[in-house]
This record gives sequence, C-alpha cells and structure tokens, in this order.
Amino acid sequence: MKVRKSSTPEEVKKHKKAVFFCLSEDKKNIILEKGKEILVGDVGQTVDNPYATFVRMLPDKDSRYALYTKESKEEDLVFIFWAPESVPLKSKIIYPSSKDEVKDRCPLAQKLGGSAVTSLEGKPL
Repeated sequence: MKVRKSSTPEEVKKHKKAVFFCLSEDKKNIILEKGKEILVGDVGQTVDNPYATFVRMLPDKDSRYALYTKESKEEDLVFIFWAPESVPLKSKIIYPSSKDEVKDRCPLAQKLGGSAVTSLEGKPL
C-alpha cells in the first residue's frame, strides 16, 4: 500500500501502523475490526515496541487477518493470517478460503486509508 506524503506531523500521526480484519457475523464479508488499529502517533506513547503491541492485540481463540507496516525506508506492508492452535477447525478453514475471495482492491484501500491510499499491490487505484 502506498500513501501520499503528509504535509504536517499531525497527518503523519494519523497513518495506520497496523490494522486488523475479521469476518462479518454471517461469515460472508471481510470487515475492518473496529477499535483494532495502531496509529503511527500511538507508537511513541507505549513502553513496548509497535510489534509487541501488535502481537498482544491478536486474539487467543479466533483467526484474524492483519496488515502491519514494517519499519523500513520503503514502509513495507506485511499481510498476516493469524490462526492459533486453539481456534476451532471451522475458523481455520473459512479464513484462508475467504482471503482468496478479495478481488476488488478499491474497497480494501478505502478501509485502509481512504483517499490517502494511492496504490495497492503495485497498481494504482
């Protein structure tokens, strides 16, 4: 995911460092998990490093998808599929098959950053 350069430090603080996705109640849609994100501005306020905070936010008994921006010059985006051993078998089957259903990049980009996202998977939106 590429984002436009922000002009102010306040805009930079609102960039997402990590976001979590889950399946909707009816298991038919992948949705952004409300209240489960780490903003760049939040990173300096925690004692732990951002990745440790991210790992603590993963659920113990459910699967999740997550996007995490790696600390590098190019802001590499890492896709994570989380399925701990304690997850029921049905969840371990539904989550991987649902990921393959995502075909349209525009709704995903809107969930990640709205108009700030300019390209996804190396292709412009």
